[in-house]
Amino acid sequence: MRPFLTAYWKNIVMLNYEVEQSLLYSYLPKGTELDFWNNTCYVSLVGFMFSETKVRGISFPYHKNFEEVNLRFYVRFKEDHDWKRGVVFIREIVPKRMVRFVANTFYGERYLYLPMKNSLQENTDSLEIKYEWLLKKQLNFIQAVVEKTSAPAFENSEEEFITEHYFGYTKLTDVSTSEYEVVHPKWNIHKVISYDLFCDTEALYSNKFKEYFIKPKSVFMADGSVVEIKNKRVFKFPL
Repeated sequence: MRPFLTAYWKNIVMLNYEVEQSLLYSYLPKGTELDFWNNTCYVSLVGFMFSETKVRGISFPYHKNFEEVNLRFYVRFKEDHDWKRGVVFIREIVPKRMVRFVANTFYGERYLYLPMKNSLQENTDSLEIKYEWLLKKQLNFIQAVVEKTSAPAFENSEEEFITEHYFGYTKLTDVSTSEYEVVHPKWNIHKVISYDLFCDTEALYSNKFKEYFIKPKSVFMADGSVVEIKNKRVFKFPL
């Protein structure tokens, strides 16, 4: 069956924060549980580019290339005897109203439309990447300078844990959860030389996240790849 969406994701800048797990309980879809790395509960603020985007194999004018910034956390879901590792999105920002409509309508996601822009500067040994979004007449941004060279994530590393969650889970109701598979190869990792962030955390996510966003536990950039998003499944659970 043809995937729901195909695209090239690239220049995936990830700021990773340690939070109290109780902060995320209200967002947990039924049937999932929090996934930890070294007993650490993470949320990640992620900025990246969609390129050559197609829905059901069709590309739409003015909707092929665009930015996204999202806040996500990590879960696992047991089906039969196998654990699947996935992510849950707290909020996703895009500069396309149609993308917001499709994702929210067909996948039950929490997309928000805001004006956005990006920049990429290639230097001899580094890349400078910036993602910006306009909120309440103020530019918010994620900015990073990274090494130009990249390498595979080490086995059992934090980078591997964060980048290798291959399912998305969404809380539809208190007793129903949607699942979709995200197919891509392992990504190479660029080391971050410097970074900067300005984000109105309270306006976007609520003030309960604000105290945790003072300093990330880690920052890195994944190079990205072609990605396929499969059709969703819905699981319904008894009360």
